[in-house]
Amino acid sequence: MTDAPAEARTDSSPDASADGRPHAPADGSAAAPLDGHRRLEIPPGVEDVDLEEAFGRLLFRASLLGGKLTEQKQAARAEQRELLGILVEVDDALAALGLDGELVALGRGAGLEATRRRLLGQLAKAKVRPMRLEGMTADPDLTEIVRTEHRPGVAPETVLRTVVTGFFWGDEVLRRAQVVVAAPEPEPEPDLAPDPQPEDGAAEADLPVPLPEPEPEPEPETPEAAEAAEAVPPTIADATAPVTRDQPKAAPPRARRRGGAVAKQAKQAKQAKRKK
Repeated sequence: MTDAPAEARTDSSPDASADGRPHAPADGSAAAPLDGHRRLEIPPGVEDVDLEEAFGRLLFRASLLGGKLTEQKQAARAEQRELLGILVEVDDALAALGLDGELVALGRGAGLEATRRRLLGQLAKAKVRPMRLEGMTADPDLTEIVRTEHRPGVAPETVLRTVVTGFFWGDEVLRRAQVVVAAPEPEPEPDLAPDPQPEDGAAEADLPVPLPEPEPEPEPETPEAAEAAEAVPPTIADATAPVTRDQPKAAPPRARRRGGAVAKQAKQAKQAKRKK
């Protein structure tokens, strides 16, 4: 048998090319779609749409949806924080019950401790962990000081023990801890310094001026003293010196009567002496 001529092996289909693939129609229309697929229809009026305005509306709707999503996330986080705070308070209650002597005597202590460990495990999964502050300086953002104690050799405001445990939630503070810190050392009492002595050459006005002593009152002159004064002869100095006698103070009536009687007796004795 001889081979068939080449013209006999070519596809007689008018839409087929020389390599056997369909060729484009002669009228220039698009190729026919593949089997099982429909051509995308262009909705009417698309040519009249303002693309810039339509894109602006899409951005506005996207911003509204983003704001609502942010508010929902914040509300969900606030609810989660409140729930975690309640669970932390439940842990406090379990710790207090674990110290109850009656419950421990009844054999409930082990169950309470197991429940507390399970609760702390669930809190750890939610990134909640307790604070360990003993031996550290109290931070106002982490601690609340409820009492101070004097502890020799310990720096002031050092955490001595925790009364209520604090908790972290990720990088945030879920609850501050209540702690007891070391009190500062009492300050020594200042020594009483002696009064400063005035330096040499100090101004006399700065020195205290002593008060003058009161002069003694002159005693009343008696008749005997008057006679003795008359018996002494005056000297030249007494004659030249001015006479300045102090006026005696008035004696009381009784003293004047007694003085008059004494003077009278002295006068009588002097007259009797002269007669002799």
